[in-house]
Amino acid sequence: MILTWHGIDLRWAYADLLPSIQRQTASRHHAYDILHDALVRFAMARNPERAEQPHAYLRTIVRNLLIDSYKDTSRFVPLAPESGEQCEEHPGAYLPDTEEYFSPSPEHLADLQQRLQMMQNILDRLPPRCREVFWLYRIEGLKQHMIAEKLGISLNMVQRHIMRALVDLLEARDLIR
Repeated sequence: MILTWHGIDLRWAYADLLPSIQRQTASRHHAYDILHDALVRFAMARNPERAEQPHAYLRTIVRNLLIDSYKDTSRFVPLAPESGEQCEEHPGAYLPDTEEYFSPSPEHLADLQQRLQMMQNILDRLPPRCREVFWLYRIEGLKQHMIAEKLGISLNMVQRHIMRALVDLLEARDLIR
């Protein structure tokens, strides 16, 4: 008996595709999340390729979600686990004392501090409204239309403020290198 959903053989998705995702993420729960997100995106897609080659199209969606996931997780440094804390990847195993889990050198810390101070100086030189828009967009994570509503300005002005801040930061980055 074949279980299909929107043209996808669900046995194939869970028996073949899911283990492949799990090997790439090294987490069973994360693999399930990616597969389920992919299935929802597949069902919502209006692409003609979806009907012609549903399995290939689902694999493409999964690949894109894995790339997005990798980009998201690469932005963060994992916190050092507490001594004696259970390891999620290996249930039953306890992590040893890890004082040197992430111990940056003094030079690295000084470099980071200088770069952050430089970025802060650049942001401080921006006009107040531009700085506020950039903060809401990049730090608070608000969508552009939400910022426009919140500040009572046009969407076009929100985009201009964001672009101005990004251009200033990019120019400063080029000077640093």
